[in-house]
Amino acid sequence: MILCSWMISLWFSVEEENRREVQLLPSPSTRLPSETLNSSMATDASDHPLLDLTLSMRVGTQRPSPGEESQSRAKSLQVLRQQTAEQIRLAAAENAYAERMREVTKMEMELAEKEYARARLVWERAREEVKKVERMKEMATGRINSACLEITCHSCHQRFRP
Repeated sequence: MILCSWMISLWFSVEEENRREVQLLPSPSTRLPSETLNSSMATDASDHPLLDLTLSMRVGTQRPSPGEESQSRAKSLQVLRQQTAEQIRLAAAENAYAERMREVTKMEMELAEKEYARARLVWERAREEVKKVERMKEMATGRINSACLEITCHSCHQRFRP
């Protein structure tokens, strides 16, 4: 869209430049009296052909004919349409890419949630195993303590103290 607005502003600036053409031709009503005298003398003399010595100055480019101008406008309009179509095509491609990325992200999120659920399940099983091992350790410690109380020295008859 930026390119389209740039093309439109460029077209308008060319049109504005064409409007600013300056022509330096005096109209017949604004001629100086001396010019009028000289021009009447030149027309009265039959031996001198009439020469068109009017000068004009233009700033900018020469104004194109109406046919050329309409061709130019049609061509610039065609270029503008092609650029617009290209931008629409690019926007559609970007939209399709974004939609595909949303789908991929959604699938990755679902996969991550499943992995998290499995990891949580493994962690809970491991915690249960740790609790079971701690209970077995306490039971073994109790048995060892009671076994130690039964051990006595045969010579002094004192009990074993761990």
